Amino acid sequence: MNIHNLSNNTCKLFIIFFAIPHSLIIVLLFGTLLLLAPADVAAAENGFTQQDRERLIRLEVTLQEFKTYVDKRFEQVDNRFKDIITFMGILAAVFTAMMVGTIGFAYWDRRTTIKKAKEDTIYEIEKEGRLRNLIMALRELAKTDSKIADTLRQFNLL
Repeated sequence: MNIHNLSNNTCKLFIIFFAIPHSLIIVLLFGTLLLLAPADVAAAENGFTQQDRERLIRLEVTLQEFKTYVDKRFEQVDNRFKDIITFMGILAAVFTAMMVGTIGFAYWDRRTTIKKAKEDTIYEIEKEGRLRNLIMALRELAKTDSKIADTLRQFNLL
């Protein structure tokens, strides 16, 4: 079994679960390598061999590379979350500004519309009242003046 293939397979396995804490990853990776490593009974009786030492050195290098990769990946994810949160803040500010503008415009529009309607109503009431008073005054004069009476009859006001 080639140690390089073993480390690549193990790294692929742990890339899937990159959210596991670093110390747990190291322990699990080391345990997996020990379980998958070929059992050499003679080496176990004599202690560590040169192959075991070389294997541990390669394992340490692989773990260090994996730790560096996981750290970089976490930094990328953190930066992405910061970007998303910033973007959501900008969206909230834009939405708030639009709502304030819409409510402000509606308030201003209603206020000016009501003010104009009130002015028009007052003008019409005053106009109608003066006109009525004028017609009544002319009818009174028409009782004594025939020219005014003829003019009022011509316009159907008498």
